[in-house]
This record gives sequence, structure tokens and C-alpha cells, in this order.
Amino acid sequence: MTAEPDRRAVVTGLGVVAPTGIGVKTYWANTLDGRSGLAPMTRMDPTGYPIKVIGEVPGFDPYALLPSRVVVETALMTQFGLVCAEEALLDGELDPKEQPEYQMGVVTANATGGAEFGQREMQNLYSKGPSQVGAYMAIAWFYAANSGQISIRHGMRGPSGVFITDQAGGLDCVGQARRTIRGGTTFVLSGGTDSSFSPSGLVGQIPPGLVSRSADPARAYLPFDAEASGYAPGEGGAILLVEEAESARARGVRPYGEIAGYASAFDPHPATGRGPNLRRAIEGALADARCAPADVDVVFADGYGVPALDRLESRALAEVFGPAGVPVTVPKTTTGRLYAAGPTVDLVAALLAVRHGVVPPTVNVTAPSPDCPVDLILGDPREAAVRTALVIARGHNGFNAAVVVRAV
Repeated sequence: MTAEPDRRAVVTGLGVVAPTGIGVKTYWANTLDGRSGLAPMTRMDPTGYPIKVIGEVPGFDPYALLPSRVVVETALMTQFGLVCAEEALLDGELDPKEQPEYQMGVVTANATGGAEFGQREMQNLYSKGPSQVGAYMAIAWFYAANSGQISIRHGMRGPSGVFITDQAGGLDCVGQARRTIRGGTTFVLSGGTDSSFSPSGLVGQIPPGLVSRSADPARAYLPFDAEASGYAPGEGGAILLVEEAESARARGVRPYGEIAGYASAFDPHPATGRGPNLRRAIEGALADARCAPADVDVVFADGYGVPALDRLESRALAEVFGPAGVPVTVPKTTTGRLYAAGPTVDLVAALLAVRHGVVPPTVNVTAPSPDCPVDLILGDPREAAVRTALVIARGHNGFNAAVVVRAV
């Protein structure tokens, strides 16, 4: 399949499940209002664990949203993905049954696997014996289960895949979706989902030392703040319906925006003495979009909430955008970092900002760090004519990705 760069990829449907709401409408309203979904952990007893505050999705009942057979077969991360995909298809007015099956693909990202599903089955193994381990254990925990289940449910047999690049994956998969559109496919469902709030899943998040240990939801995740002490982890998902632009025009569907540019870069090993490559990813995405830094209206920053990493991102933004800077926001302060889901949720927010001309605020940050001189949008949403937005994502151990979305 030969790539055709003039085949443009636009987004015609959105689906979200987040700690701030199930469904795009609820998520967007709460995000603009600055309502936080961070709270003390309820999914499990946090006693003995240093992580106290997380972003759980409230009121998610998979049996009310999906067939019971599918619920039994899948982990929570996949259930999030299936619900998001359904919303994205409805929002984009696309009935997969009316489209050629090989013209529809699925590309997703995941960082933590089906942790709670795997733990439950392993507990059954050691407490009740092998006969009590469900047959779906072989597939439900796996990172690629999301792409597989979405493609099976909607009969999408075109080019598909999965990215496992930690928290950068939510942008990497959308970059691949655009590449797939350029290669001749008409529709791609793409995005990230994650949920890992079981004992084994939680333990895996502790060793890097990047997660906040604060028990105060208002102080647990403070990117670019002088009191930043790590990030609050969260769960959720977002799926975009990415479509070839001429197809959207022919169907009479109004796109939210275009996936105009994408780039990724991996940090060199510290032993090489070379610096990180976040700036390279940003500049690569801008170049890919044929976009000058001055054309960018707002940056949806990665915002790790770890002082050293915040300084690195602030420095990269200053090097790219110069002393005048650019407005910056971190709406994920209301949800926590959702691992592979987080950057795709940020893409949803960026596309909604393009459509509605308003940028959501960064909540809870009260003392911006002098070491991180960025024009952070605090307090109330900022009305602005947003035509071009940059979304940044980083994953643990060196993953960097950036996407430019543009009005069409």
C-alpha cells in the first residue's frame, strides 16, 4: 500500500470515559468548570500503599453499557475502549455495517494491560486451582485486546495495531491512524485506554518514584507548581474516529479538526551524555504540519508534575516558542495522568477547544514555579480563536510524542 500524503486525516467522532465524566458532553462541561475527578482511592483498600489519591471513573457500569457476554470476556481497560468507540461512531454518524470491512481499521494504545482481570484470575489459580481460571485469561489482560475487541465488535478488518509506548502511546496510535489513512484506509478508530487499580497494578506504578504520595486531592498533582511532588494516576479512555477528509465531506459530516502533524522521538541513554529529545518531537510535529511556532494558539502540555521533568518540558517550550511563549494548559489536572489514555483525552480537549473557541484551565496550581516560566492558563477557561493546537506526551524511560491539530 503506497502512502498518499495528500490524503488528509480528520477527526469526525469523539468518545470519552474519564474520572470527570462518561461521555464527551459531561467530560467537557466538567473540564471547563475545573471540576476535579481526583479523590481518595475507593477501588481497593489503600492501607499499606503510598498512593492515596487517584482518578477513578465514577459510576461506570459495564453491564448497562455492553452485552454481558462481552463484559465477562474483557478487562476494564477494554470495556472503556468499547464504550468510547461506540460513542465515537455515533458522534461521527458512522454505521460500520454500511462500510467495506477492509476500509476500517483500529489502532489503540495501552500502558498497563488488564491488571485487575489478571490479578483476579491468578488469585483463583493459587486459591482454588487451575480449573477455576477462566478461558479469557489468555487474552483479556493483553495490551492488544482493546484493538481486537473493538475490531471484532464493529467488523473492522482493515489495518490495525497497538502501541505500547507508555504515556506517549495515546499520541503514537493517532499518528499511526493518520499514516493508515494516507495509505488508503478510509476510517480508523484510534485512542488509548488504561485501568490498573488492583494491588498488582498499583504496585507496578510505585518503583519509578514519580507518583504523588499526597493524601490531599487538591495537592496531589501540581504540574509546573513550586510544590509539585509527583502525579496522581488515573484511569479511563478516549477513542477518535479518524477519517479521510474527502470521505467526511462526501458524508456531510463536520470534522472537529485535522490531524495535521505528528512526530515522536526517544531520549538517548543518560550514559551517552546527550540531552532529552522532547524538543525534537515538538519541532518534528510542527514541521510535519508545515506550521511555524507562531501559528500555534495553545499547547496542551504533558505536565508530569515531577519538578525535574516539568523543568525539562518548560525549557523545551521556551526553546521552540521563544521568550514570547504560548498559552499552555494541563486539563489532565482534573483527571490525573491516565497513562496511554491521557494524551488521547488531551486530543479530545484540544479538538473541542478548536471547535468551541475556549481553552480549559489547569486546576489546583496556585504557585507556578519560577523554574518553569510558562503562560499557564489558571482559574477560568480562556476564550480564544483556536485554529492550531499542539498536544505533547511523554512516557517513562524516554518516550516523547507530539501531535498538531488544526481547524478545517
